[in-house]
Amino acid sequence: MSTARPFRFAIQALALSDRDDLVARARHIESLGYDEFYSYDHFGAVDPFIPLVVAAEATTRLRVGPLVLNNEFHQPALLARTAATVDRLSGGRLVLGLGTGYAQREHDAIGLELRAPKVRVDRFGECVAALRQLLDADSAHVDGTHHQLAVDKLGVRPLQDRIPFLIGGHGRHVVAIAARYADIFQFTGLTHAVDGTPQPGGFDIDDVRRRAAWLTEDAGDRNGSIERSALVQLVDINDGGEQRLDELAQEWELPADLLRTTPFALVGSTSEVIDKLERQREELGISHVVVRDADNFAPVVDALAGR
Repeated sequence: MSTARPFRFAIQALALSDRDDLVARARHIESLGYDEFYSYDHFGAVDPFIPLVVAAEATTRLRVGPLVLNNEFHQPALLARTAATVDRLSGGRLVLGLGTGYAQREHDAIGLELRAPKVRVDRFGECVAALRQLLDADSAHVDGTHHQLAVDKLGVRPLQDRIPFLIGGHGRHVVAIAARYADIFQFTGLTHAVDGTPQPGGFDIDDVRRRAAWLTEDAGDRNGSIERSALVQLVDINDGGEQRLDELAQEWELPADLLRTTPFALVGSTSEVIDKLERQREELGISHVVVRDADNFAPVVDALAGR
């Protein structure tokens, strides 16, 4: 990659239903030097937006966002209204994480059809384009295959001139949508079975290289404006060396070499993980790193944040 972006680090929090705990953790995460605090969007858990307002209110600079919204759950004009409102109430700190959705059981629980992958991605592309219009221009007129909008005035303006979009995904078409609209593109490493069950089907470093090349090709002049991100599925900062890596490989039922090279597992001493992140940034452009264990990963944040 050419000019390297400075490293930025974020946390995806998985327990968000207790207000006092949420406030304390958001403040702790900010104190450790993390830049962003993310929720998630799964039916059977808390709303993806409301905890973000609490986390923003409890902190001074921490940016907040859902990672990522299930597009199938949301109508674009109503989602734009919510996003603009949250941006205002958070002091202009929203990052809007967007994805296509995948979990069959969640859709079944609420009687919502989980459409075929191609249809989901097509609908997603229309929604992202509409959201960009609504949030930037306060209006959108769309006569698409999946969405029809005649919004002359959304009626609530975000504080930011441009709410950044984080788009996460794996497939070729999703990467193309991200190349056109994303401010952050997130490599996830996860693929999904027919019923939506997550699988580490994209962990192989060659798969990541391929998607990075797609993004570069599709983005064209936008390439330099898209921050590249990894959602890390396994973090273990330790001094156990190869033995610990082998143990984790057995637990995850994955080859040790795969864990050693994939961006989605950061295992080893602080210096080893720092070296891996720097090499990934050089080769793949990944400078935005999202983890789930704030304290274990804190020495890496302290060493690399903003550098």
